[in-house]
Amino acid sequence: MISLILSFIVLIVGYMIYGRIVEKTFAPDDRQTPAIRLNDGVDYVPMKTWKAFLVQLLNIAGTGPIFGALMGACFGPVVFLWIVFGSILGGAVHDYMVGMISERHDGKSIAELSGIYLGNGAKWGMRVFSVLLLLLTGTVFVTSPAALIANLTPEALNVPFWVIVILAYYVLATLLPIDKIIGKLYPVFGVTLILMASGIMFGIIKGGYAVPEIRLENLHPEGLPIWPYMFVTVACGAISGFHATQSPMISKCITSEKEGRKIFYGAMICESVIALVWAAGGVAFYGATGGLNEAISSLGQSGVVYDISTGMLGQVGGVLAIVGVIACPITSGDTAFRSARLILSELTGLNQKPIKNRLIITLPLLGAGAVLTQLDFTILWRYFSWSNQTLAMISLWVATAYLLKTEENKLISLMTALPATFMSGVSMTYIMMAKEGLRISRAIGYPIGAALAAGFFVFYLVRLRKAQKGQG
Repeated sequence: MISLILSFIVLIVGYMIYGRIVEKTFAPDDRQTPAIRLNDGVDYVPMKTWKAFLVQLLNIAGTGPIFGALMGACFGPVVFLWIVFGSILGGAVHDYMVGMISERHDGKSIAELSGIYLGNGAKWGMRVFSVLLLLLTGTVFVTSPAALIANLTPEALNVPFWVIVILAYYVLATLLPIDKIIGKLYPVFGVTLILMASGIMFGIIKGGYAVPEIRLENLHPEGLPIWPYMFVTVACGAISGFHATQSPMISKCITSEKEGRKIFYGAMICESVIALVWAAGGVAFYGATGGLNEAISSLGQSGVVYDISTGMLGQVGGVLAIVGVIACPITSGDTAFRSARLILSELTGLNQKPIKNRLIITLPLLGAGAVLTQLDFTILWRYFSWSNQTLAMISLWVATAYLLKTEENKLISLMTALPATFMSGVSMTYIMMAKEGLRISRAIGYPIGAALAAGFFVFYLVRLRKAQKGQG
């Protein structure tokens, strides 16, 4: 329990100290934001800071900091270190920089920002890649809440029924102005999400569950190596490229650049707290990583969430907790499709103020999502996880290019270049070794992944040297 409490404290201190360093590096000012200057009543809509924070939190949360944290906890309490330091030094920096760079470019998507800072080829690649990721994300966040709701409703209201209901809701949330559904419901769901995590923490303490202390040891019962699997399994809660598709959406709604740290950096830290609670709750409830892993294999992630919630809080408390878990994926799935609509609108040049243009993009998107729901959830999650971390890698390199171009002290770009290199190693090594990748042995996959990451960093150093000479 001491390790868990210290982890919470480090996250808070990280927000207060490192978050301010990141903010000072970006240097927010009093310029008029796109929400005010480009207000169209649909996507560019001013929001109060507290509301923008809750919308951002729910956009990025999904089931990632719950399902991912539970699966990551199978490696043992070492996962606490990744959640804490991955978030402070990587994830929160990633979210803040993408959100604020987007705000400086009229709320443009990560695909368009890639074009500005990495070239036209990167722009087209990211357009395709990010839309595919958002489709996978939206689909994952249809099937997982549908399974959870089906556990709470009569047998006739089964998973296919709830899939249809959720997709119908997604159509509305994707089409309507952001302040009509998302702006009104998300604050309520945000409170529910926070109460849910608080409830699980209360259950751990009241039930006298033992939370293991941090050990630099791999306790995964199936022998999966920590590198790179843990760093891909626990994405939301540590660092997630999906957030790079969500932050630009909220960059269209903030009313002051100086609120960016609270909204972007702060929401990521809050998500990490949620991930810590569920990682601790999973191991504590089942007693060991073996028991947790066996439960995930037999019950599925949704079943484990139901098991922990009802086991710790009783039937009423468990239902309340599950309502929070249901809100997480649904409130990320709808914004996943909404973000995909915005990226495709940039590609097609269709003005999104007329509802006809929104329909032209939205209906095919949701249709593709409906088809993907027929695939196995486990397979979808694997491809989502790798795509997610690859997008995080690219987004951090975009932020690095931005800092090289705009900062007088070019060495400041190390703030994003170092986590970008780390995530390059994670992403490249994983796709070499994973079942859905090249299935190369560890003895070969590790050196290749390390070499590719080193190559990225060497290329960065070359760009850094050129930028410093150009400055001189």
